[in-house]
Amino acid sequence: EAQASDMEAFIEHLQIVLPVLGINAIRTRLAVASPVAADVSPIFTLTTKAGVDARAQVIGDEFTMLEGSVVVGTWAGTGSAESTRRAYASYRAAHEKLVADGAIEVTGDLGRLTRDVPFTSPSTAGAIAVGRSCNGRREWVWSGGMYEAWENRGLAR
Repeated sequence: EAQASDMEAFIEHLQIVLPVLGINAIRTRLAVASPVAADVSPIFTLTTKAGVDARAQVIGDEFTMLEGSVVVGTWAGTGSAESTRRAYASYRAAHEKLVADGAIEVTGDLGRLTRDVPFTSPSTAGAIAVGRSCNGRREWVWSGGMYEAWENRGLAR
């Protein structure tokens, strides 16, 4: 029992340290009993006519795109202004990194997430999913409306 307890503590420490280093190998998704709870998010969706069908959930402080989500196979955005080109280059690099490390498995024009992938914002997750800039607060939706409505819940009281 002591060894099992030590191993559980070690794994808990790994789950804290590895994501800081950019390694998401042993991340776990929290079980969601009901999206009504104050700090539990519903599952958001983002779909396009081109076949993108992504799902995401807020887990802790991260906007996490869920395993099985269908995203673009390659980044398509370009941009004309210098700042836009830099932002798009950053998104392209992030998308290519996810393809290279196996998080996105590409088949034809589309890719599928092979594991949950955390992002710092819904806009970044949306951009990776659709291959162009994205206002994630408006493009991710759930049965109650847009992500921004969920994010702002209770603030207008």
